[in-house]
Amino acid sequence: MTESVTESTTQPGPRPTTHAPTSRPPAAEPPATRSLAEAERRPAGAPERRGSLPAQTDGAPGPLDGPEAEVILERARALVDPALRSAVDSLPGAMRRVARYHFGWEHADGTPAAGNAGKAIRPALVLTAAAALGGPRARARAVPAAAAVELVHNFTLLHDDVMDRDTTRRHRPTAWTVFGGNDAILAGDALQALALRLLAQDPHPASATAAARLTACVVELCEGQQVDTAMERRGPSEVTLDEVLAMAEAKTGALLGCACALGGLYAGAAAADVEALDAFGREAGLAFQLIDDVIGIWGDPSRTGKPAGADLAARKKSLPVVAALASGTPAAAELAALYEVPYDGGDLEPTVLAVERAGGRDWAQLQASERMARAMQELSRAIPDPEAAGGLLALAEFVTRRSA
Repeated sequence: MTESVTESTTQPGPRPTTHAPTSRPPAAEPPATRSLAEAERRPAGAPERRGSLPAQTDGAPGPLDGPEAEVILERARALVDPALRSAVDSLPGAMRRVARYHFGWEHADGTPAAGNAGKAIRPALVLTAAAALGGPRARARAVPAAAAVELVHNFTLLHDDVMDRDTTRRHRPTAWTVFGGNDAILAGDALQALALRLLAQDPHPASATAAARLTACVVELCEGQQVDTAMERRGPSEVTLDEVLAMAEAKTGALLGCACALGGLYAGAAAADVEALDAFGREAGLAFQLIDDVIGIWGDPSRTGKPAGADLAARKKSLPVVAALASGTPAAAELAALYEVPYDGGDLEPTVLAVERAGGRDWAQLQASERMARAMQELSRAIPDPEAAGGLLALAEFVTRRSA
């Protein structure tokens, strides 16, 4: 569930390996590669195609360009930021200061900052889903729901940073390292309360249903986080791929699915379409988490804003790590031996190489591609018109194109 910076570049495609985990899915062309190929097929200066998107061998429609997603994200941030700032400014002084620092609006001393409040993927999903099914008016009326989802997301970030003892987020110290763990936890609690208040005070006819759905999602998020922390106490060979995939869906996929579903609710969509949007978001969320875990091991700290290999140092059972451990290769045994002992502050390169040689990186990238294909199938159920679905498709592809 971790965000870092707003930059987005194409994630390298998987490389061949002879040490793939036995549970790896069939090879699929990565979304980023398909997007580049589509760009090459367009004549120079021609607009992107709408309507009938190019079919892929897996039956999914072809993804749209990253720049379109960035425009959608910027628009969502512009629409949602006033509601976020108004909600945060209603907090008591101490919690307001922590929250404003966490969002990047203030420095630690309380002076204004032009900081980075994150990519705004979740509120963008709410607004884009609402617009796809209900037009511009539905998008405008969904701003409180989009702000509520973003408040819940940041509640989880504040708590996760304390539990994981992460010291850096978005290129600066995490809130708990500046204000203390207790104040960071309480500020996170307050953000969750603000999210529910936004929906409770919203006169939209779907607000009560949206609030119920969001609270159920928060329970699922907490369950996923509990399972994640419990996994840290288990041995490296005691965690299965099915377990860690279910945990990732609860921690990351659930909120992206909820965001899409809330957009559908605010557009007055049918129940079946709302559920398909939720499934779309969940699958895209798993793709997001898979790439996030890859970046957590192989990403550039100057781009991610987080220390390199932090998850490996904490011996976390991330998706690439568990896939590597399950591969049955000599590199898997080497990795298990490294994970059996606490990190002593030494060189992490042997651990990084063991994950890669055991096929963890390739498996994660291929699995992300598979999840994207499933996401596109669910999206076509909810929004059969490719032109109307274009914005959501662009956002889904964005999550697997990033390198930070």
